[in-house]
Amino acid sequence: MIKLGDFGIARVLSDTRSKAKTVVGTPYYLSPEIITSQPYSFKSDIWSLGVLLYEMCALQPPFNAGSLHQLAQKIIQGKYADVPVHFSKNIPSLLAAMLNKDPSKRPNINQILKFPCISDRIKKLLNEEDFKDEFSHTILHNQNVFDEFKAI
Repeated sequence: MIKLGDFGIARVLSDTRSKAKTVVGTPYYLSPEIITSQPYSFKSDIWSLGVLLYEMCALQPPFNAGSLHQLAQKIIQGKYADVPVHFSKNIPSLLAAMLNKDPSKRPNINQILKFPCISDRIKKLLNEEDFKDEFSHTILHNQNVFDEFKAI
């Protein structure tokens, strides 16, 4: 069982269209918009989740450098090495979407859940009742994501 936690400082946005301007976070996980001092939204969290997924696959962060300035430059460029080939063919496309330099082109969490490499795994691990129990208390409950899993 894997549990993830964020022990840093979090900012709650009033809605999904809100933008924040404060810069806080582990440098490896900062999105290009934060590094370039642009307003950011939840799509910055999608970037960070993409960095985490990449790191879980490749056992190293997608962007690495000897200094903070060099790291920032690599993140802004958005180029990273491919993950090992033994992963699902959908993982590189999911990573490419999550690590898109343009936040408006990154998927939201509902779109991520529909990627075959994610939805297939959920179907294998959870029956429909367990899925609803796990996800009904989140922001997803109004998004009809349950329809995707009725064919379990």
